[in-house]
Amino acid sequence: MIDPIQKYLITNELTLKRYKRFKRDKVAVISVWILLAMFFFSFTAGLWANNRPHVMKYHGKLYFPLVVDYHPTDLGIENAYVTDYRSLEMGEGDWAIWPIIQWDPYESNKSVDTYPSPPTKSNWIGTDESGRDVMTRLLYGFRYTMLFSLGAWIVAYAIGIMTGAAMGYLGGKTDLVGQRIVEVVESIPILFVLITMISIFTPSLPLLVVFYSLFAWTGISSYMRAQFLSLRKREYVEAAKAIGAGHNRIIGKHILPNGLTPIITFSPFVISGNVYTLSFLDYLGLGLTPPTPSWGELMSQAQKWFTIAEWLVWGPLTALLVTLILLINIGIAVRDAFDAKM
Repeated sequence: MIDPIQKYLITNELTLKRYKRFKRDKVAVISVWILLAMFFFSFTAGLWANNRPHVMKYHGKLYFPLVVDYHPTDLGIENAYVTDYRSLEMGEGDWAIWPIIQWDPYESNKSVDTYPSPPTKSNWIGTDESGRDVMTRLLYGFRYTMLFSLGAWIVAYAIGIMTGAAMGYLGGKTDLVGQRIVEVVESIPILFVLITMISIFTPSLPLLVVFYSLFAWTGISSYMRAQFLSLRKREYVEAAKAIGAGHNRIIGKHILPNGLTPIITFSPFVISGNVYTLSFLDYLGLGLTPPTPSWGELMSQAQKWFTIAEWLVWGPLTALLVTLILLINIGIAVRDAFDAKM
């Protein structure tokens, strides 16, 4: 079977060798596919977990509740403000195609007597203390977890790469002042400052990404500084200067592409650390604003109901462990692929 990535997207010989080396790690390849499947199901969660049918025929007419928000009066229902599709009395010839999980992440199951309720045919992994389906909240929670993790990784790396490049390429006073700033930021306890800032402002996903990135850029900055200090005196850089190439071209065309190794090799580990960070903040109640689906919030409930609702423990804990293991497997394979000794 022809690999389209190898055939059409990779033209550099060294990159091709690294890619082949990565593919030899079967555990990492399987981890990539599992992670991609988790991305797909979470970011299309509305297709798999929702309290609206995909399509239905009601009183001789076709409706598409998944994509159209119908008012109760559109279906002939009076004295109601929200359409409850489960309560519709389906007549002869009427039908509905429902998603696999028929619960919204914010909806409570009012048919059970007590919350949290154990796993049933209706709620596969039970409900939380508010009666919301745990499986649905795990599925939607992965979306928010990865949006934070990837967003914080991109913003922090952008800041770190720019500052590290400036210090390493320009040197002199720029490097001296930049290093002092890095030392000051590194001496700050990130989580404690982050908790303080979040307690002052109303937390949201973009705000969490920005706050965390303001302190998480120093690590990659130091590595990029070292890369630029090492590469700026190479022959190809001196040759580019000799033919009149500008600083932007030298950095973007010659130095940065050759200094990508720390950026790529550390990325899976940084992303996995961000997954843990958001779960920790949500566990403390300082992360995403309730009732946003969150793995950390479910683990906080698990601590409260540990003796009578063990399903609240194993659901989010398994999701978190699987995600971290997959990212670490990928990170190890990427590190080995970029190892010059191999």
